[in-house]
Amino acid sequence: MARLWMSRPAWLLALPMIDRVATGALGQVWDVGALLLATGDMLQARFGAVVVRGELSGLTRAASGHRYFTLKDMAGASALLRCAMFRRAAALLDFEAQDGQQVELRGRIVVYEPRGELQLVVESMQRLGAGALYEQFLRLKARLEAAGLFDVRRKRVPPRWPAAIGIITSLAAAALHDVLAALARRAPQVRVIVYPSPVQGAAAAAALVAALRLAGARREVETLLLVRGGGSLEDLWCFNDEALVQAIVASPIPVISGVGHESDVTLADLAADLRAATPTAAAELAAPAQADALAGLDNLAGTMCRRMRQVVDTQAQRLDALASRLGGPARSLQWHRQTLDAIEQRLQLVLRQRAASAAREPAQWAARLLRAMHHQTERRAQALETAARRLEALDPQRVLVRGYAWMADGSGRPVISVRDVKAGDRLDAVWADGTALVEVQQVRSDAGDVGGTPRRRR
Repeated sequence: MARLWMSRPAWLLALPMIDRVATGALGQVWDVGALLLATGDMLQARFGAVVVRGELSGLTRAASGHRYFTLKDMAGASALLRCAMFRRAAALLDFEAQDGQQVELRGRIVVYEPRGELQLVVESMQRLGAGALYEQFLRLKARLEAAGLFDVRRKRVPPRWPAAIGIITSLAAAALHDVLAALARRAPQVRVIVYPSPVQGAAAAAALVAALRLAGARREVETLLLVRGGGSLEDLWCFNDEALVQAIVASPIPVISGVGHESDVTLADLAADLRAATPTAAAELAAPAQADALAGLDNLAGTMCRRMRQVVDTQAQRLDALASRLGGPARSLQWHRQTLDAIEQRLQLVLRQRAASAAREPAQWAARLLRAMHHQTERRAQALETAARRLEALDPQRVLVRGYAWMADGSGRPVISVRDVKAGDRLDAVWADGTALVEVQQVRSDAGDVGGTPRRRR
């Protein structure tokens, strides 16, 4: 429970004013502004500077530098205290204030007249530690992370060009309007199906799980968007439900979460296949802008046309080159005809030259032949004469003329050795002018043997 401390003298000084206000209320009619002003003066007079402990919730930072939040009772009671911390005091903080932190505040109790709310104007803040709800969040996060439910390796990539997108959110949520507006602006061709579910309260987590399972069973979309606007930690607590985390992981359809603002992180964000900072950012991640896609197609079409023109131009140039090389049948025939005429003229000239040369050659060859025959005849006559002289020199008849004779046996073979005859052989003796039949009476050889058996004639 939030606790207030104030000095005793201030409390005693405030009693008379409280009595006067209470007493005058019965006999006086107050304007609203006057009553709120008097109440504020009474509270400031009675409590003065107070110190209060509690848990931060719904912290927002204005562009002016002021901070606005709600202080919850640390004991779990339903008591809430609106707080405002102006820029001068916020600049003195030595830590980054966040939802769920337990803090000790020092400030003044005032009445915010435009809304008639009790408000604590904070002059200083000290951190006491994380709140009970935040501690529960951290414990659950650690346990689910250890179970592998936040592992990036199991996460899927949503389809880049989905034909249908499902949205899980409340029909009354501003996030639904933001997502539909973004999709209508960026991708009007995409079909959208809404799976309604409360996004805050005790029954929200079970309803979100049921919506996820319904979308998975129907399989009529390609991507699911789980979206909700910003809020305090307790406002977004249904997105930290363990059953919801399990349902996101088990979903057969890729899930993109867009819960809260950029600084809001829930367990559903960590379990989703893709996390967006806001609902609008989730819509932008789910479907690319149609204009960008059409521009990309136009660029591709332009590139394709340029490439086709280049190919056509190249082929046309090639065709022109081939046509120029072909030239035309008539031109080609004319060139070949001229070539043949030139060859024919050269051939006729060569033939005339050969004919004239051939006409002169018989006489030349006849003269050369006569000279060769005469020379050959002389050479042959000389060779014949030489051979005759040699033959004549070897003629046995010429030897016989000189007084020699040669002996032959009965068969006409010459006897060239004394060893070929024996006594009693009959031989023919041949002289230059005749022959005589002689009989061997005795045989003598230069070796001294007489008679003897003649050797076999060879």
